Amino acid sequence: MTHIEEILAKYEVPRRTGLANSTIEEVEVKTGISLPKDYTDFLTNYQGFEKLIGEEYVQLWDLEDLVEQNEGYLILENLPATIGIGSNGAGELIALERVNEEEVKVVLTPFVDLSQDYHIPIGDSFTDFLQRLDKGQEWFDEAEG
Repeated sequence: MTHIEEILAKYEVPRRTGLANSTIEEVEVKTGISLPKDYTDFLTNYQGFEKLIGEEYVQLWDLEDLVEQNEGYLILENLPATIGIGSNGAGELIALERVNEEEVKVVLTPFVDLSQDYHIPIGDSFTDFLQRLDKGQEWFDEAEG
């Protein structure tokens, strides 16, 4: 069992029981963004969910909902190198931002003003994001605010 699987099992994230109607390839084609392997492994093996991980509320969208949510919130129009993957339930988007071909980071950004200027890094990868949350890291560093 990988570290990410251990974290997801700890928080009882539901595993996917059948094939999704959407595929990773369809999402990548429609969004124009290549998704990192740790995130595609999550999408392939787990359903979307809403719950606390560590101290923070997390809603991660299901593979079935990714394109619709990104189109509905105009994420791809406003943030072309970014794909929304969920929310913190308090008005901020959780997203993957493509830094370059090999690198992606997880960011938190307000839905109300989708601008890269407001991105707050919350993980160096999808796995790092989950590990930080599991260790109790909060969204915002109080020294910043």
